[in-house]
Amino acid sequence: MITTVLEFGVAFLPIVVFLFGMWMFDSFQLVKKREVVYTIMIGFAVAGVAILVNTEIMEISGITRSSFSRFIAPMSEEILKILFVVYLIRANKVGFMIDSAIMGFAVGAGFAIVENLYYLSVLTDAGLITWFVRGFGTAIMHGGTTAIAAIISKDFSDRKEWPAFAAFIPGLGAAILIHALFNMFILPPTTSTLLIVFLLPPVFYGIFKRSEANTRNWLGTGLDSDMELLQILKAGDISKTKMGAYIKSIQDKFPPLVVGDIICYLRIYLELSVKAKGILIMKETGFELPPDPAIEAQFKELEYLDGQIGKTGKLAIQPLLKINNTDLWQLSMMR
Repeated sequence: MITTVLEFGVAFLPIVVFLFGMWMFDSFQLVKKREVVYTIMIGFAVAGVAILVNTEIMEISGITRSSFSRFIAPMSEEILKILFVVYLIRANKVGFMIDSAIMGFAVGAGFAIVENLYYLSVLTDAGLITWFVRGFGTAIMHGGTTAIAAIISKDFSDRKEWPAFAAFIPGLGAAILIHALFNMFILPPTTSTLLIVFLLPPVFYGIFKRSEANTRNWLGTGLDSDMELLQILKAGDISKTKMGAYIKSIQDKFPPLVVGDIICYLRIYLELSVKAKGILIMKETGFELPPDPAIEAQFKELEYLDGQIGKTGKLAIQPLLKINNTDLWQLSMMR
């Protein structure tokens, strides 16, 4: 009985503790606990699909389990795990690399939990060393590879230098490579496990510190810029400003009513952007602001104006707002 409890503890606790530590280390904590739990459950489903897919591939190809584990499983499993990450980034559900890392690790954690449950039911005579390797090694590897893929994908996606889905290829490639090297047993399993335990935390620490610095920089410069533009708009007379000169330059391209809608769109967008950044700053200092009932009405008006000015109007105001993925995320966060 004691041995069984120890096996379960060693097989499942490390991945849960590691994920909780990542979540706690994020000073902004923009990812909610319920979102982490939901993402772990997505990982459960991904693991179930992976077991079915991998079994089918082995039956069709006739490849040995050892060769499959080294050459095929890293590709099939990492592709399946990254799909939810692709959705989160493409749908602007994560704002920063930290959030991407936590959600990616959560997918991998769910995957690893199901995989270890499967092996606990199959490897009934395995010793404690086996579960140490699976709990501290394989499980953390599954979470770590998906987290690394998510970090790289978020970085490339934000740069907008690559076509939409091509931005996910480098992260996926890195995850597959790490997974394959782990499965090839170039080093003894216990040595590989110890390397993961000692190397992964400082790597994530460095990434988290860089991401937090970028977040604070975005908050500072972005808030100043938004406040300046908003004050100019609220002052009424924008004709003598650079913003006014730019709007005047596009007046000939749009009907007067559309130009009016563009100015209203700018004002509401900037008000929401300022509120969002204010909420983030308050969150970092430990304060939770109550919901603002006026926000939903502003969103409805913004959506109406979005339809009025159309895609051409949105493109025309892009030089003023310089909207990027993080700016789009902050609006979804407000809701």
